[in-house]
Amino acid sequence: MAFGSFDQKGHGAPLAEINMVPLIDVMLVLLVIFILTAPLLTHAVRVNLPEVSSTAAEPAENRIDLSLDDSGTLYWDGQSKSLQEIEALLLEAGRRQPVPELHIHADRQTRYAVLADIMAAAARAGVSRIGFVSQPAENAATP
Repeated sequence: MAFGSFDQKGHGAPLAEINMVPLIDVMLVLLVIFILTAPLLTHAVRVNLPEVSSTAAEPAENRIDLSLDDSGTLYWDGQSKSLQEIEALLLEAGRRQPVPELHIHADRQTRYAVLADIMAAAARAGVSRIGFVSQPAENAATP
């Protein structure tokens, strides 16, 4: 390891050279640490979702059918109502015993904000049993 160099006249000048070996050693150790810890940092949750086909449910006597079309129009048991009227009807339904089930028939293009408003109004009214009614897929396998 040279600390200096001499030119032809005998004058000494310091040698400005960086020792790279310790730097390379540290970088290799860090590389090994990252290689070992990288697989531990990926959190992939594997979930086996059930594969079922929907079947027609038995009609309940104590239920409310609330329908929404793609334009946002609300229908309470087939009659067109405003959101304020729906909230008042939900409050009335929440006072009945037993509390009826709310079945929501929503169009595929219905905005989520409208559904969130309806579910929040139902929760405030005490109607806690809410179901989303859907059409079974045509190509769904039967059990």
